[in-house]
Amino acid sequence: MIKFPELINIPLAEGVDKIMDWLLLHLDGFFDAIGFIILKVVMAFEDVFLYIPWFVLVLLIGLAGWKLVRSLKMGIVFMILMMIIGLFGYWELAMQTLALVIASVVFALLIGLPMGIHMARNDRTQKILKPMLDGMQTMPSFVYLIPALMFFGMGKVPAMFATIIYAVPPVIRLTNVGIRTVDVEAVEAAKAFGATSRQILLDVQLPLAKPSIMVGINQTTMMALAMIVIGSMIGAKGLGMEVLLAIGRIEVGRGFEAGISIVFLAIIIDRITFSFSEKKTKTEKK
Repeated sequence: MIKFPELINIPLAEGVDKIMDWLLLHLDGFFDAIGFIILKVVMAFEDVFLYIPWFVLVLLIGLAGWKLVRSLKMGIVFMILMMIIGLFGYWELAMQTLALVIASVVFALLIGLPMGIHMARNDRTQKILKPMLDGMQTMPSFVYLIPALMFFGMGKVPAMFATIIYAVPPVIRLTNVGIRTVDVEAVEAAKAFGATSRQILLDVQLPLAKPSIMVGINQTTMMALAMIVIGSMIGAKGLGMEVLLAIGRIEVGRGFEAGISIVFLAIIIDRITFSFSEKKTKTEKK
């Protein structure tokens, strides 16, 4: 009586395996097409970042810190952080990581923004998606690597696929919240002036929900960066691979350099993306 009865068993694993086998058998061409598109996009970003001279990119990031974060000091800090990454010898790896993150975020936004808008405008969709998003955000990140490997094998594509799925929930949630919390009076006023549903969305709801949506984009970007590092386990190159190699060889210094480079990238990306939501708030206060 102490042990749990072994006769009672829910064959969830078997059911999931059967679904995966069916998908691989019948949708192989579809996943090949998806993988081709993902690879082309990430390689395009990588080529751009590696083509731009390092000093030009450092200046552009400093300019972004000055103009977007509205702080000359922050722009200088960004430039120093990027210089340190280069001095560690990780410039090319950092550009590969940045390309993977930005490409993942682009795909996550293409999926997440329309879903968030539909979720905000349909209560039934919200009831269905909310528990799914809860599950996606609480699921251990390593679990996403398993179906990615099965669908796409090793390399950048499965790492990006897992990253997109892992990073998309915040932008869906906060787009939904932002639109739903728009002042009802503003929407009613637009209706009174004869605005269509599309006009209300584009001209009233989305502009007023912009701070919330931008916070969602910020969170999606940071989750993408975290997952890209884990994606190095299945063949994604970049700084994450350096951390993984350092762990395997017990090279503490190498792991620390790669890890701190990831932290520097995270600081820069976080402050730049978050500045868009802050910019709107500051304008409203004025």
